[in-house]
Amino acid sequence: MTQIRVLVVDDSALVRRLVTTALSSATDIDVIAVAKDGLEAVRMVDELRPDVVTLDIEMPNLDGLGALTQIREKHARLPVIMFSTLTERGATATLDALSRGASDYVTKPSNTGQIADGIAAVRDQLVPRIRALAGMRKLTPGAGGPVVRRERATPPAQSVSALLIGCSTGGPDALARLLPRLPGDLGVPVLIVQHMPPVFTAMLAQRLDRVSALTVREAADGDEVRPGEVLIAPGDFHMRLQRSPLGTRVVLDQGPQENFCRPAVDVLFRSAVQLYGGGALATILTGMGQDGLAGARELAAAGARILAQDEDSSVVWGMPGAVAGAGLADDVLPLEQLADRITATVRRTRAA
Repeated sequence: MTQIRVLVVDDSALVRRLVTTALSSATDIDVIAVAKDGLEAVRMVDELRPDVVTLDIEMPNLDGLGALTQIREKHARLPVIMFSTLTERGATATLDALSRGASDYVTKPSNTGQIADGIAAVRDQLVPRIRALAGMRKLTPGAGGPVVRRERATPPAQSVSALLIGCSTGGPDALARLLPRLPGDLGVPVLIVQHMPPVFTAMLAQRLDRVSALTVREAADGDEVRPGEVLIAPGDFHMRLQRSPLGTRVVLDQGPQENFCRPAVDVLFRSAVQLYGGGALATILTGMGQDGLAGARELAAAGARILAQDEDSSVVWGMPGAVAGAGLADDVLPLEQLADRITATVRRTRAA
C-alpha cells in the first residue's frame, strides 16, 4: 500500500498530538514530521517533500498565511489543509488562506479537553480530505472517470428560471472566480450550497458580494428568491425552496445530514425540481464526494440543464466527476468558461 506522507504544522503541542494520533488510525497515512511554526514548515516541505501538509493559521515567527505563501512559490500543487477555529477571525483567516492557494480547511475541535472526542473529530474531518487531495495530486490530467456528455433527443424548450450552484472542496475560490464574471443583469436568482460551517458562510457571502455585480448574501429563513440576488445556504442548515402566494421563498431547516453534509446540494436540487422543473440551470463545481448527484438525476429527468466543472480546473473532481460520469451533464467545462456559458444559456433561452 502506498503511504500518504503528511507534515503536521501547529504551535500547540496538544493539537500536534491530536492530529498525529488521529491520523495514525489510517493505515495509508504516515505522519513523517511535525513543525512548530511556519519557518520550520517551509524548511521541512523543501527537505521532506510531503504529499500533504496540515497547516495551523496562528503561529509565532511565521504564521500560516505567510508559510502558505512561501510554500506556494515552490510547490504549486502540494495539497495544503488549513487548521482553523470556528470564529469570525478564524473564518476570515481561512478564506484568506483559500484565496492564497490553500486546498481545503478543517476546524479545530471546540473542546480539546475531551481527548477522545477531539481525536475522533479531527480524524473524521482530516482523513477523507487527505485521501482525496493526495489522490488528485497523483492523477495525471484527464485521468479521472470518463466524461459522458448527456444526449438529448430535442433541445430543452423551457427558459432558465434559476441558477443553482453546488460546491465543496475548492468551492470558495471557484465561486470567487465565477461570480464576478456573471453580469448584474443576469435576470434570474442564484442559489448556492457550499459545504461550510456557520460563520464561514456569512463571511464568504460578504466577500463575494464585494466582488460581484450581483447582490450576494447568506440566506435567511423566509427570504424571497429574486432575480439579481445570490443566496448562499447558511452553515448547518439545509436550504429548500417553496412556493408561496407572494413568490418563491427560502425555507431553512436542520433536518438530518445528507451525504454527511448540512447544507446539502441534493436538498436544494430536489426542492428546485418542484418549482422550476426544466427551467433550472444547475452547475456542479469542485468538491469532494457525490453530493448533488441524486438531485442532478431528478433535475435531469425534469429536463433541466446541467453543467459541471472539468477535472483539470477542479481541486477535487468528486462532485462534478460523479455528475459527469453518470452522463447527466450537458457539458463539462473549465471553470474559466462556465460563467460565459451560464450567461449565454440564460440570455438565449429567455430571449426565445
